[in-house]
Amino acid sequence: MSDFALSHLDALESEAVHIFREVAGEFEKPVILFSGGKDSIVMLHLALKAFAPAPVPFALLHVDTGHNFPEVLAYRDRTVEQHGLRLHVASVQDYIDRGVLKERPDGTRNPLQTLPLTEKIQSEKFDAVFGGGRRDEEKARAKERVFSLRDEFSQWDPRRQRPELWNLYNGRHAPGEHVRVFPLSNWTELDVWQYIAREGIELPEIYYAHYREVFRRDGMWLTAGEWGGPRVTESVEKRQVRYRTVGDMSCTGAVDSDADTIEKVIAEIAASRLTERGATRADDKLSEAAMEDRKREGYF
Repeated sequence: MSDFALSHLDALESEAVHIFREVAGEFEKPVILFSGGKDSIVMLHLALKAFAPAPVPFALLHVDTGHNFPEVLAYRDRTVEQHGLRLHVASVQDYIDRGVLKERPDGTRNPLQTLPLTEKIQSEKFDAVFGGGRRDEEKARAKERVFSLRDEFSQWDPRRQRPELWNLYNGRHAPGEHVRVFPLSNWTELDVWQYIAREGIELPEIYYAHYREVFRRDGMWLTAGEWGGPRVTESVEKRQVRYRTVGDMSCTGAVDSDADTIEKVIAEIAASRLTERGATRADDKLSEAAMEDRKREGYF
């Protein structure tokens, strides 16, 4: 390798930093989706690098289902305070309380996030929304461009995807439309973890192996909570587990693991043959096209 060649992590970082700066130059009011999950944490870390020593010129947006892991919400709030950021919260519970949305029989609120998200984008007039989606996560996400146009109803049409040759990004959009931006498109789960290790990025502790009370449902270890689990027929047991991805407690499963250090996590992921969403997200198992259907409606 040439002394001047970038490592694969340096190349990915450089591409993401370029995307952040490109959006800052093309759009009036971008926002970063930030859930406290590992991908959004890496995305924020890259944004901080892109504009240092100046502050990040974007606010953060979190769609709170009301069923989030407490450890992740605590991390979110701590990060916002640490960096002096502005946080917008779109609450699913508010929509349920107003009768706009109804609880699902299975207790999961992940599919209910779309309306709070799209209405917050419209009311705040965000014209670019950064998401941490990666192409290796799920086949619908593999269809995305880095700049993904959404119409005035926040809906995604794969036929309106634009070519992105030579890292040239077209942010042109009509009034009422916006662009979803994915700086981690070309990253894999392993890349994310290797970058976290290299940069020394702190994560919520549930990403590492710990003992937790869980119960088995649909082949996944779920955490008990007010959302509706466990049922009478489901027994709770204490197991050593960790989470590969973080979302609504009702549909995000833990995996059996003794990976309590970042080195062990990286080794575990390198040996895995299942994506994190395929292994641990019940909301993606609703149908073969579950994610794509939700993306067409305005979800990420």
